[in-house]
Amino acid sequence: MFCAAEGSTFTFVNKCGETVWPGILSNAGSPQLESTGFELPDATSRSFQAPSGWSGRFWARTGCSAGSGAWSCATGDCGSGLVECNGAGAAPPATLAEFTLAPSSAGQDFYDVSLVDGYNLPMMVETSAAAGPGGTCAATGCVVDLNRMCPAELRAAQGEACRSACEAFGSPEYCCSGAYASPATCRPSAYSQMFKSACPKSYSYAFDDPTSTFTCAGGAGYTITFCPESAPRYQSSKSDLVRISN
Repeated sequence: MFCAAEGSTFTFVNKCGETVWPGILSNAGSPQLESTGFELPDATSRSFQAPSGWSGRFWARTGCSAGSGAWSCATGDCGSGLVECNGAGAAPPATLAEFTLAPSSAGQDFYDVSLVDGYNLPMMVETSAAAGPGGTCAATGCVVDLNRMCPAELRAAQGEACRSACEAFGSPEYCCSGAYASPATCRPSAYSQMFKSACPKSYSYAFDDPTSTFTCAGGAGYTITFCPESAPRYQSSKSDLVRISN
């Protein structure tokens, strides 16, 4: 366990009306936190400490159970077969919260909520710090339930998640790969623009940095809320689907 003065406190809050199973993946070179995956019942919270300089990502898994003996999840599954992800990341589509903490309180934290790997539920990131020289410390996230407006060709997990165009089609222009691996050549698609319009503070495609990355002074505390009250989770229906022409 790390002292709060040596890093940041992350608090996870579940307002989804059902249990979710957050996953935690530390980036290469960063230590694992106290847990790499855990159960978070509805209307509960849990906090973890992260050391200065830590970087990694968080997400929520849904529809998890042991099934026929192998533990797995309907969305965000990390493939470990356990509640703990043990160094494995989320299988897309999944809404991601990404952090790079400052090496000291004199530096800046960087954070974002990303839809680049698709979307499975609403998420909000808020900080306890006030804006100052270390950054804006602004709240960010995607509080709209994108499953409701997900185009039919991007639907996943029986309507419980929405894939990115890259995952759905695999073409370089959607994945910002090959000849499209630069901001000059990879431009927003109709699909990423739909995500951006609904959630303007979230990453919608690989080169969406200017409006999607936020900063705060090192040592700030962060709250990651799954399904904020403004976006209660619900079961999508076929009547909610739309289609976007390529």
